[in-house]
Amino acid sequence: MKVIVTFKPKEEFREDLQKSFPEVEFLFYRTIEDSRDELPNAEVIVTMGEDLTDEHIEMSQNLKWIMVTSAGLEKMPFQSIKERGILVTNAKGIHKIPMAEFTFGLMLQHAKQLQAVLDQEKEAVWSRRLPTTELHGSSLLVIGAGAIGGEIARIAKAFQMKVSGVNSNAKPAQYFDNMFTLETFEEQLPHADYVVAVLPSTESTKSFIGVKHFKKMKDSSVFINIGRGDLVSEDVLTEVVKSQLIGHIYLDVFKDEPLPKDHPFWKEEGITVTPHLSSITKNYLPRAFDIFKQNLITYSKNNEEFINIVDVERGY
Repeated sequence: MKVIVTFKPKEEFREDLQKSFPEVEFLFYRTIEDSRDELPNAEVIVTMGEDLTDEHIEMSQNLKWIMVTSAGLEKMPFQSIKERGILVTNAKGIHKIPMAEFTFGLMLQHAKQLQAVLDQEKEAVWSRRLPTTELHGSSLLVIGAGAIGGEIARIAKAFQMKVSGVNSNAKPAQYFDNMFTLETFEEQLPHADYVVAVLPSTESTKSFIGVKHFKKMKDSSVFINIGRGDLVSEDVLTEVVKSQLIGHIYLDVFKDEPLPKDHPFWKEEGITVTPHLSSITKNYLPRAFDIFKQNLITYSKNNEEFINIVDVERGY
């Protein structure tokens, strides 16, 4: 069996895979283009999920399974994959710990005015007149109550926050006090102190959040997007901050990345920009490869108990 990996992990990961599966031939490349000569022979492709095209799928005549070592799938050529009946799995779930911690880092930074504290420190200003608040007892709305959203909700309960969530069917979930759908969540917006978006990018979620949603929020509300940058258009975000509709916006994801140096978001006081790093820690690849290794054992035994099978019709 030939397995093509379209990125080059550290040697320790390569050695571990080869030692764990001596019967498998692993071919590591820096890019998908470097692997073109071997694509027709590959039975499995391991990818970050942003490099495969329809042409690559067509070239990969023996391809049976694609393992995506991330959760994001919006750039996958699903039509070609579906026509060939290729299995797709991803690394859903590995991001929940770092992304939940990152979210609470932002919320605590906002509640405790830590950015203002740092600015005061630079100027050697001793002032205790900062409008700090508490997370305790505040209301949190998580738009996207999956693995990441569930972990955010779990931690929120440690702060005794009131937690509402949004999923596809409003089915109750652990750590959530209330659950809504994308069709009904607007009724919760006026009550939320923090709104955290963790939705994937699909045809139904692109530009889904509009000015009307922000107008329903409190003028002190905080909006945090750690999901996908195309959920809210830049024009909407600009109008929201110019009109001061809510308290603050934290953005870790953008439609076009990296965000250009001359982009106005960098200097907009109502927006804090972070460079899509909410999921990045040293544990990212170990967790992703753990899932891949378990699925490779499953694949080798010809059974169907795979972890994180992707619905190619829905795109996630």
